[in-house]
Amino acid sequence: MTKVDHVTTEHFLAFSGGSDAIIAAALVACDPSMTKAEVAISVRADDKHKGVGWEMLRHVARYAQAHGVKTLESLESRENHEAIELEQEQGFVAVPYPDDPTLVLIRKDLRST
Repeated sequence: MTKVDHVTTEHFLAFSGGSDAIIAAALVACDPSMTKAEVAISVRADDKHKGVGWEMLRHVARYAQAHGVKTLESLESRENHEAIELEQEQGFVAVPYPDDPTLVLIRKDLRST
């Protein structure tokens, strides 16, 4: 997550208004063909439930789509109901993750949006 090349990987930060405090981070990493990408988002605990994660995910999806990515994915713990619901509200579909029943793969086809 620390090596960003601004081609296949990009890192986005959200700051608290009027401050330099980081409240959220999003990383998108594309495969070499730039057709599939994975997104990871982290929101500071005291800034959850304020729409920050929602907007970060929307931003990353628009960014990926603009760069030709066809499929955006996220790997979630099945216990992370809030993240799964947020992603589903934005058109992502949950599918079982092979070989690990504790995980779920969340996927969105960016060609249809």
